[in-house]
Amino acid sequence: MAVEYSCLIVEDSPMMRQLLVFALARVKNLRVTEADDGVDGLRKLASMKYDVIITDINMPIMDGLKLVKRVRSDPVHKDTPIIIITTEGSQEDRQRALQLGANAYITKPIQAPQVIAKVKELLKID
Repeated sequence: MAVEYSCLIVEDSPMMRQLLVFALARVKNLRVTEADDGVDGLRKLASMKYDVIITDINMPIMDGLKLVKRVRSDPVHKDTPIIIITTEGSQEDRQRALQLGANAYITKPIQAPQVIAKVKELLKID
């Protein structure tokens, strides 16, 4: 039986979320859950463990960096790979995200193959 993977996408832009869901539909056995901001993301994390988290930085209520920090301080999710996808392309933002515990940092506009490759790499899928 094939291994099932789960991915949580935390992104406040419905269009961007759809783009990611559509791109990740090409990854076999990957179940995608959507959250529309950091708080919604934490709510979903409270009820389920995900294999990978993809988050934006700039979101209302709770931004992606705060989310990364919260996830890393949670013993259940501290080792879950996190990919940040953002318009923030500066070196400082990248450094800060990686220091907080993000595993990858992709700047928008995103390319579907790039996101798919990163998710597969982090989940160790061939």
